[in-house]
Amino acid sequence: MRGSTLILRRVGPALTTVTLLLGTAACGGDDGGGSGGGDIVGLITKTDTNPFFVKMKEGAQQAATQQGLKLQSFAGKQDGDNEAQVQAIENLMSSGAKGFLITPSDSKAIVPSIDKAKQQGMLVIALDTPTDPPDAVDATFATDNYQAGKLIGQWAKAKFAKDGKQAKIAMLDLNANQVSVDVKRDQGFLDGFGIPVGDPNRIGDENDPRIAGHDVTDGAEDGGRTAMENLLQKDPSINLVYTINEPAAAGAYQALKSAGKDKTVTIVSIDGGCPGVDNVAKGVIGATSMQFPLKMASLGIEAIAKFAKDGTKPEATSGKDFVDTGAQLITDQPQAGVEAKDSAWGKQNCWG
Repeated sequence: MRGSTLILRRVGPALTTVTLLLGTAACGGDDGGGSGGGDIVGLITKTDTNPFFVKMKEGAQQAATQQGLKLQSFAGKQDGDNEAQVQAIENLMSSGAKGFLITPSDSKAIVPSIDKAKQQGMLVIALDTPTDPPDAVDATFATDNYQAGKLIGQWAKAKFAKDGKQAKIAMLDLNANQVSVDVKRDQGFLDGFGIPVGDPNRIGDENDPRIAGHDVTDGAEDGGRTAMENLLQKDPSINLVYTINEPAAAGAYQALKSAGKDKTVTIVSIDGGCPGVDNVAKGVIGATSMQFPLKMASLGIEAIAKFAKDGTKPEATSGKDFVDTGAQLITDQPQAGVEAKDSAWGKQNCWG
């Protein structure tokens, strides 16, 4: 989830060396911002510090090199820096780029700039975070966040059934804004666990007694700790914690440890960052859903290369309105009927 802290999320529902800050392009030479002498392609991320985006840039650079393309990379000063992303698009238009990948900082405000780029004949692909409206871009390459949530819900359901335990669930979400990644992860988890959701596009309207409550974390460790403390005060019987992302999970664990409940409460999360996978190996997180930012970017660059060659545009995954780049359940506590990889595999494939 790269929305804010992580994102984020993707959030958290989700954060290198080269940055475009309000108009200064980093490209060409050996500085990591460009390579090769072929057609120009662009990558515009929310920041250049979030490990999720660092891995994304790595994938874009590898694919650009393989395709004989010249990559120009840009980023904002911080998540939400729409102005820098607008300027990045202007730079790419001026340089005659064939297309670009973007993780929108403001999904709606960036659309006019994307429209201008498409009018110039560029292919525009959103990564991880959809635009508003989603069809403002030619394609979106992203994790199916609902499925990522569903995987950890199914794992938790199987574990609690095997242990013969009744769940009392704390829901640690991103923020109060009901952003897509946050909603889909939350609702996917509940669906996977077998809890009927109300409006699938809203968080917190369920009335199932197994849900102890919701709180927000901003996708950050400090936020996760505070939210967990708040919910434990409300219901000390909590024994299952859903978290929007792995930093929030780490904070929740610290609160549980301080309350002497770290051995009796199960935490599940989403992201697949290396620190999160380490926490799976340590038993801090019971299971997490890994997403693949390197794959998102590399497939995106390959799509632009194909478009530059013959005008072909990428097609969405069957039954979806985006290209699904996959999610993998990671756990060292496998459950019957739930396909998973262990933390050793996770360490070989994590990011950050």
